[in-house]
Amino acid sequence: MQLAPWTMSDVEAALSIFGDGEVSRWLAPAMDRIPDMAAMQHLVSRWVADSAAIEPPLGRWKVTDLAGGHTVGAVSLLPLPPDDIDFEIGVQIARGWWGHGYAGEAGEAIAHYAFDAGADEVFAVSRPANQRAAAAARRMGMDWVGQTDKYYNTRLDVFRLRRYDLDVPAVAASPESEQTDELTDI
Repeated sequence: MQLAPWTMSDVEAALSIFGDGEVSRWLAPAMDRIPDMAAMQHLVSRWVADSAAIEPPLGRWKVTDLAGGHTVGAVSLLPLPPDDIDFEIGVQIARGWWGHGYAGEAGEAIAHYAFDAGADEVFAVSRPANQRAAAAARRMGMDWVGQTDKYYNTRLDVFRLRRYDLDVPAVAASPESEQTDELTDI
């Protein structure tokens, strides 16, 4: 796997990820499904422009399979709204590449990058029903820390990885075994 900045030549590959309803359904409200090539071209051009202005370690990258050179997904490290204090690792993998470990590998690589740049912790958020996202967060070494509606005004599971936990095997209960009807604000 290789991570690289998005370029305008990646628009078609990006649309195969962000235009797929099975991938994008988990991204709302942060991002809607991209409906067509023109909309994807506009969004990728924004990502390319933003990459020049954004302060590392923040950014967006494509995930490429080294064996075939195919763009298989996307990964990002961006501030979480509303306060833009916490850093979120976001990973989207094209449906044809699910189950190959790319999400966990890309997320862990970005976590290393964030910690090398001085971040103390990173987060991943997902809808409670998104078991693939929860599994990927755990493969990154993240711990489930609760649910909140703090981010995106949507009830989300929150996973956290601290610098000193990276690469330490995590023994964490699954989110569904720890969830209660109470909303935990973190």
